[in-house]
Amino acid sequence: MAVRFVNIDHDTPMLLPPDLRDWVTPDHMVHFIMDAVGALDLSRARVNQRGTGNAQYPPSMMLGLLIYCYATGTFSSRRIETLTHENVAVRYLCANTHPDHDSICKFRRENKDLLSDAFHQVLELAARARVLQVGDITVAIDGTKILANASKHSAVSYGHAVEQMQLAMDQISELLAKAEAADSTPLQDGLTIPDEIKRREDRIAKLGEAKQAMEERAKERLLEERAEYEAKLASRQAKEEITGHKARGKTPEPPKEGPRDKDQYNFTDPESRIMKDGGSFEQCYNAQAAVEVATMLVVGQHVCNAPNDKQQLVPTLAVVSPVIKHVNNTLVDSGYYSEAAVLTVESGVSDTTVYAAMKRQSHGRSVAQLEARADPPRPPAGASVAERMEWRLDTAGGKQLYGLRKETVEPVFGIIKEAIGFRRFMLRGQAKVSLEWTLVTTSYNLKRLFNLGMRLTTT
Repeated sequence: MAVRFVNIDHDTPMLLPPDLRDWVTPDHMVHFIMDAVGALDLSRARVNQRGTGNAQYPPSMMLGLLIYCYATGTFSSRRIETLTHENVAVRYLCANTHPDHDSICKFRRENKDLLSDAFHQVLELAARARVLQVGDITVAIDGTKILANASKHSAVSYGHAVEQMQLAMDQISELLAKAEAADSTPLQDGLTIPDEIKRREDRIAKLGEAKQAMEERAKERLLEERAEYEAKLASRQAKEEITGHKARGKTPEPPKEGPRDKDQYNFTDPESRIMKDGGSFEQCYNAQAAVEVATMLVVGQHVCNAPNDKQQLVPTLAVVSPVIKHVNNTLVDSGYYSEAAVLTVESGVSDTTVYAAMKRQSHGRSVAQLEARADPPRPPAGASVAERMEWRLDTAGGKQLYGLRKETVEPVFGIIKEAIGFRRFMLRGQAKVSLEWTLVTTSYNLKRLFNLGMRLTTT
């Protein structure tokens, strides 16, 4: 019997126009995202109310397009435009229309309020469907470094900027002297003294702008460091008054004024910073997320340019969605701990109980740690914040609760950076980068809800 193959005919036209719904399976994620976006209030979308110019693409379609593409690993507006032609699911979402990359980028850039509302409304949908618990939840907070849309080779340090400004001024003096000398050696073909002086003057202006920006940052840093120094000094003096003995450890040193030689400024994205990312130093932003431990949904997020997480506990809890109502427990690693931050959030900002590791935990457990033992006695009434925190994490309940941290927030970052593939911001500047991180976390949340099997309810 002869071998039989399916007939593949590229030449005969289709007798009837295709229905794209037949090409997208009923259980495809694009249906879920379209339904979810259709349930949102999009009244804050920026549209041309005058009706002039070309017809606009509906905000529901544009928002759904961005969310679906970000959820599936496409972030470039040019690549998204290409997918409206090549990808069946995207073509179905756009109803066979093709917004150009400029329209896509403009919609993403100009709709900060809409994207912020969408983040909270998606959590409302999850709460309404009883997937997300409202009130008295436990969140795990962490940060991850996301590459800025700028190269670290476009950065200059304060010390190098000062040196280069002086070098350029010296060269200008040499060129002026050369112009006045009648018997000086001419420049190479195509080069003129006025052009060379102008080029160096422009460089001095750019370096001066960078120098001034780093000096302003140094003033802001001094205020923060001075407040931290005074808090440490007051805490040390209080301990000495209680114990009657000199406190252990070195006396805190007052902060030094002025910029440091290694302070950095990036000409492409001045608001980004050089940060340690894994084993190397890169031009990054620090993206923060508060993750609800039961569902692994991001319930609060923001972006900063601080190279570490030391000052991020208070601001991250402050941006937890109002949909949540109340956070009962907050889990953070040792990088977030400070006495002032813990006192602030436990007494006022969110009235939550913080579980923070006081030191780095080694991997694996010893035989002694495996043995069952009673909880240690509760610290006395006058115990310090550090002593109370150590006791919390040393109890059986505290250990079990804190163990949820690495099982929730770290996998979320893993999914965003590895599975979805978001490792570099497309936009520049902290305000626009924050907008994009809101879009990323909203897309992640909808993808997570789809994988959890959530069914949308609109009542």
